[in-house]
Amino acid sequence: MSVETVDPIEKPGKMKKIIGLLGKLILAVLLVGGGFAGGYVYFANPLSPTQGMLQMIQPEAAGAGGGALPEGGLERVAKEVPEEELFVTSYFTFPDALTSNLKDSKAFLQVQVGVSTQYDAQVITNVETHKLALQSDMLAVIATFTEEDLAGMPGRARLADALKDTINQRLVKLEGFGGIEDVFFPSFMMQ
Repeated sequence: MSVETVDPIEKPGKMKKIIGLLGKLILAVLLVGGGFAGGYVYFANPLSPTQGMLQMIQPEAAGAGGGALPEGGLERVAKEVPEEELFVTSYFTFPDALTSNLKDSKAFLQVQVGVSTQYDAQVITNVETHKLALQSDMLAVIATFTEEDLAGMPGRARLADALKDTINQRLVKLEGFGGIEDVFFPSFMMQ
């Protein structure tokens, strides 16, 4: 019986495995390096896409420091903005929906009402203070409308105008000033 010793380096296929692993390692390093290089090129541009476009159109707009317009180039002209005094619009929505029968019908209307004003906050405070009386007045007005009266957008507009007039009349009576300019319907359901 003889014993043979085999040198570990001379094992069959061992060299192929080492070369395969080195090849895979080199490929991984190249891919990672390529990814870093591509990311650097893509993200290293200090100009945003908007600034890049402006630089192509008009170099000084992007801050490139060109300064002068090319011959025959167009100049920017600033548009004048009209000075209008703008008012803040305040809104108030009655927390409970109003439900009322409609005139000469078995149908009813359930509607949530919101109001707006461009006067001071006192108008909204007055609406909140007299909410109960205003809701009662609005229910009385809704009950005077028929289904046909409320059909379509013109019908809703007529109801909004009638409610606005009623609210303002009550506020004038109680506070000396109305101030409600618009009435809105966040929900409007007729059945």
